[in-house]
Amino acid sequence: MGEEPLAIAVDSAPGASPRLIRCRLCGRPLTGAGSRRTGLGPTCDAKLHPPSPDIRTRRHEVDQDPLPGLDPSAG
Repeated sequence: MGEEPLAIAVDSAPGASPRLIRCRLCGRPLTGAGSRRTGLGPTCDAKLHPPSPDIRTRRHEVDQDPLPGLDPSAG
């Protein structure tokens, strides 16, 4: 499997100041390690990868017939 290239150089000198890396979408400077690694700021990353909807929002109640023998009004 091919590996995706990182947005930062892994062989940079430890004493050197970090290279300025900009967001690939909006061009703002990236400061967080995760943002620098992906090349996207948190706002732009949220625009491209929105969170999946919560499963509770997709559920809905459905009227069902009672099971035979469990009808509470027959008692």
